[in-house]
Amino acid sequence: MKALFFSIVLLIPSHITASDLITQGASQINDPNILAKGAIGEVKAIDSSTKQITLKTDAGSIVMVTFSDKTTYKRLAPGETSLTNATDITLADVAEGDRIYARGNVAEDKKSVPATMVILMTKGDIAKKQEAERLEWRRRGILGVITALKPDAHEIVIANRTLAGTQSVTLPVSDKTEMRRYAPDSIKFSDAKPSTFSDIKVGDQLRALGDRGADPLRFTPQKIVTGSFRTVGGVVTAVNPETGEIKINELEKKQPLTIVIKQDAVLRKFPSEMGMMGGFNRGAGGQGGAPPGQNGASAGQPRAQNGPTGPRPGFNVNEMLERLPTISIADVKVGDTIIVSSTQGVDPGRLTAISLVSGADRLFAMLAPRPQPGQAAPNPAAGLGGSGISFGIGLP
Repeated sequence: MKALFFSIVLLIPSHITASDLITQGASQINDPNILAKGAIGEVKAIDSSTKQITLKTDAGSIVMVTFSDKTTYKRLAPGETSLTNATDITLADVAEGDRIYARGNVAEDKKSVPATMVILMTKGDIAKKQEAERLEWRRRGILGVITALKPDAHEIVIANRTLAGTQSVTLPVSDKTEMRRYAPDSIKFSDAKPSTFSDIKVGDQLRALGDRGADPLRFTPQKIVTGSFRTVGGVVTAVNPETGEIKINELEKKQPLTIVIKQDAVLRKFPSEMGMMGGFNRGAGGQGGAPPGQNGASAGQPRAQNGPTGPRPGFNVNEMLERLPTISIADVKVGDTIIVSSTQGVDPGRLTAISLVSGADRLFAMLAPRPQPGQAAPNPAAGLGGSGISFGIGLP
């Protein structure tokens, strides 16, 4: 994800929150990234001859930042909230792709600001911080679909899907647990808004960062992100890379759907090579060892053993999906079977994809229960939304 979440903010007045930096869809006048005393966004161009920096906010507004010989420049590391540890820099240290907060009195039309100070976070520093956060969420994270809520105990029960079956894991929520929730029609992890226990419901998808103790079926969360998502499977009937749309026949309800692919959507392809599939199975507890760094278990999931304690839970399906190779919309072909996760939007016939996996027929074959003698094979997409597959919530 390009935007940052929880910890990365630019130094701005104390009454402005991190969510103010990442709200999208506002007009120029109502853009929350353009304040009375400054503007926040990405550097798109620098013109020393006219002494201007072209700044683009997260909402897409363009602001012309003018600088002079009196403008001062500071570099700040992602995560810092004061100028205590800032370092002095010059205009020459500012580059396209960096993120800045241009302090100054913004024009009434909010299209320009004469900067008295430019506070910079370099794109390199931001990328390092993003990668560190992603690794932390993988290492100390858990994903699942909420199957039960216990308001009195303030506990959430999720289904955590593995190749060997589904685990029920309980998450106790305390006053110290930071909770966020995806906004409708948003596909960004960073767009999640502050929420409370009362906002969540059974069927929501959940990603949590925290710790697992001695009990493998309990997980103590520090941060929780939830969302109401649709997870559907279907066969592709048309692909239009120019408009970013994919049309499918949905497998469960046999209805046509339009899948909208925006810039931040993540498209992946399930491998057709048996060797790679075998590698996933070996990582799931078969012979040959686990994926690198996993020690035979997924993030937030203990390594179980065969024997008296029960069957080995296996490699987490959601993590497996996140490790698949990425593709572009041009790689999706008519006739492909796909799984799509999206937020609950206004139009039920159009889904804005957060995640899409092509080659899903092979995944369905791996997860499908074997039919009993004399019974017909079940619909591969039946109950997909409540299956424990929760790849809708991305990483920071």
